[in-house]
Amino acid sequence: MTYTSAPCLRTGAQPSRATLRWVEGCLGEGAVVRMVRPLAGGSAHANHALLVESRSGRAHRLVLRRWAYGPGTADRSPEREIAALALLAGCRLPTPSLVAADPAGAYCDAPALLITRLDGHPPRPSPDDLPEYLIQLAAALLTVHALAGASTMPPYVPHNRLDHRAAPRHALRPALWERAHEIAAGPPPETPSRFIHRDYHPDNTLWSYGKLTGVVDWSEASYGPAAVDIAHMRLNLALRYGPLAAERFTAAFDQVSGGYPHDPYWDIRCLLDLLPETDDHTIDEPTVPLLEDYLASLV
Repeated sequence: MTYTSAPCLRTGAQPSRATLRWVEGCLGEGAVVRMVRPLAGGSAHANHALLVESRSGRAHRLVLRRWAYGPGTADRSPEREIAALALLAGCRLPTPSLVAADPAGAYCDAPALLITRLDGHPPRPSPDDLPEYLIQLAAALLTVHALAGASTMPPYVPHNRLDHRAAPRHALRPALWERAHEIAAGPPPETPSRFIHRDYHPDNTLWSYGKLTGVVDWSEASYGPAAVDIAHMRLNLALRYGPLAAERFTAAFDQVSGGYPHDPYWDIRCLLDLLPETDDHTIDEPTVPLLEDYLASLV
């Protein structure tokens, strides 16, 4: 699927008046949007928290997600998220519910979904809280991977097709990246396919008083190896808290799942998804040494 004719929306752009009228219409005659607040994070979407009052006076806490199409976002379609949310409706894990959709942008200023807003905030664990935090992140994945109907989702496809094998522009150890490409080009380990989040990392989770209250951003959900979710979380934890946090997360998943042999192939594949760089997508120079330290531990 391509989006050559789709509007390009800045991720921080306020919803147009026509978009807000669509929201009000979705809640019924007499509904009024009382509050619009931008939500942080996300490079492929403009997310806003809304408070909408229905004619009866009932307040609805919602999130408006609009697609900011651009390089690297073609695999994150509204239709994919709609399908994922439909499957997740029967899941014990707290996830948003779909309220309304305008996937073609016929009524809004961009393709849009209107979903319920979950309680909680992005994670801010202290070092002492990290072990419990990692256990909860691991346990949540078990629920996701056990979801029925997974094969109806689009199949997992790596973002980096390996047809352009280049190290980051600011690479200090290019031989490491060359070795990573060689490993990734080999056959993947055999592993069963599951429903996967595909972009599972701390900022796509919500927390309140130390408890996980939700997992959000399902626009890349796929049918593929469960190891992809573990690898994606490991990479993000290593960059944020250090390599030991990544290892602790793997140990936590091994604990809650009753045994999990993780293959570093998936870590390398996940890391190479950051490449190739383009004029619109580059890796920050200070991040490159952290990535290379992590990569060195894998190869």
